[in-house]
Amino acid sequence: VGGNVETDFSGIIDKLDGAFLIHAEGQGDDFGAMADFIFLGLAHDRDRENFSTEADLDTRVLELAGVWSPGAERYKGIEILAGVRSIDVELNVGIDPAGSVLPPAIVNTKQTFTDFMVGGRYAWDLSPRWGMSVRGDASFGDTEGTWSLNAIAQYRTRNGAWAFGYRHMDVSLEPTGKKIDLVMSGPVV
Repeated sequence: VGGNVETDFSGIIDKLDGAFLIHAEGQGDDFGAMADFIFLGLAHDRDRENFSTEADLDTRVLELAGVWSPGAERYKGIEILAGVRSIDVELNVGIDPAGSVLPPAIVNTKQTFTDFMVGGRYAWDLSPRWGMSVRGDASFGDTEGTWSLNAIAQYRTRNGAWAFGYRHMDVSLEPTGKKIDLVMSGPVV
């Protein structure tokens, strides 16, 4: 048994319960470490003639990776990434029959998937303050396969950088024998 539910951005925005993304990275001359955390929460309530439903889906993605930079300069040229990606999915669905002797029903499921992640990144300067990077990675393990791509422009300041770009992540899960494809795409700042 399988299902496919696709909703575009205009259909998601009224269901969005919360979203958060953070990236942290530090690097020496040849080696470094990075971490990404993504939270996406969706909620939807629906009233029908004989019952009402409440659904809540929370997805958390944590990526921790080592970075090897064989080039002559930090954050420039080709870099190799290897680490772990953990995906935590929690689904809560409540059904409340209207005017019925039946009690409300609540279904809760939570599962964590852990994968080994490998990837690469290429970074270059556009000017003394502006830079660009593209990254691709894939992971395998508890999931049926996960991959992501992003393109980021950076504006460097004295103590860090502002980053603007686009990220796409495709996750294939198979909890309890049912396949779930989760696709997250959109701008990042």
